[in-house]
Amino acid sequence: MKHLILCGILLAGLLLAGCWTTGQKFDETLVDSIVTGSTTRTDVLVMLGKPFKKGVQNGKEVWIYEHNQYKAIGDETSKDIFITFNQDGVVESRQLMVNKGPQ
Repeated sequence: MKHLILCGILLAGLLLAGCWTTGQKFDETLVDSIVTGSTTRTDVLVMLGKPFKKGVQNGKEVWIYEHNQYKAIGDETSKDIFITFNQDGVVESRQLMVNKGPQ
């Protein structure tokens, strides 16, 4: 009987450990407030906070906001915003990708 209880506790621990998160939370509904050609780096920083990642693509600065939740049981969710700035620090493009598990 003790072995059965121990196995149950071990299994519960493994299932709980099977959930993890990467990135940082952000409000994806604010992406519509990011206007190509007028929103600046400072505006984006105020709206979304510090980006999870920064990089350069084709000579343009890119900020990436990312939040992913992985679960041992249940649906995985992920959301990413990619924002590209021109040389003047104004948004040149933005892309939102959201996955909320199987539809």
